[in-house]
Amino acid sequence: MNVVLWIVAGVLAALYLAAGGMKLATPREKLLENPNMGWTADFSGAAVKGIGAVEILGAIGLVLPQALDIAPVLTPLAAAGLAVIQIGAIIVHARRKETKALPMNVVLLVLAAFVAVGRFAG
Repeated sequence: MNVVLWIVAGVLAALYLAAGGMKLATPREKLLENPNMGWTADFSGAAVKGIGAVEILGAIGLVLPQALDIAPVLTPLAAAGLAVIQIGAIIVHARRKETKALPMNVVLLVLAAFVAVGRFAG
């Protein structure tokens, strides 16, 4: 089970690093041009950057505390935080009727919850 948790946490970390990095590095106006990022119209540039920063911190928290055995309780907390981010994303996309985004949000929510529960139990 530990190997599965590492694989899932690694995949989630890679996805959140990429997504968060894109939100931090790309101006909001450029994100608005992407049809998959229409939700950014509902948020300020600072809020989008904040979401990106939280995603990057969550990605780091999924791996480093557990890998370095320094405050490993931070790993399930990071996973739980990313699950909360996905709940928020599901709500935003549902309100905007962006149904194409929902399946990925649900998968990310389930995977983050899996890591959170698995690491809290272990």
